[in-house]
Amino acid sequence: MPKSTQTPASALKSVLEEFQLTPYALSKAISLSNSAILQILKGKTKVSVPTALRLAKFFGQTPAFWLDMQREEDLKEAEKDKELAAILKGISKATKPVAKAAGKASAKAAAKPTTKATLADKRKAAAKAPGARPAKGKPAKKGRAPSK
Repeated sequence: MPKSTQTPASALKSVLEEFQLTPYALSKAISLSNSAILQILKGKTKVSVPTALRLAKFFGQTPAFWLDMQREEDLKEAEKDKELAAILKGISKATKPVAKAAGKASAKAAAKPTTKATLADKRKAAAKAPGARPAKGKPAKKGRAPSK
């Protein structure tokens, strides 16, 4: 079985030799065009997810085997891209916001989920605040309504 440090092209060449297959025979067996197989062997076409599924099924491997090789090849290619390197150089690492001077207690309180009781308390406090408007909806009960 080919090593995972190989390129998809070299791995495919290796398994074709191991199973004594031609690219044409493989293409017929996995219902993929002969030119697609040849392009992968030349390193001009990437191994796609559908192709990885077909190759894995046929050779008794996992699709991840082929896709991991392709991902590694893509990363090596990206490392050589000077334009991308310049862009990456200008990107700074994200930092998490730090809680203010109140300390750990406020950070824990901020992380604590709000419950119905605390929401009700906040509503009551807001209603008592100077200049607060009465809540819309049902009028406030001032006493029992006379029954008929």
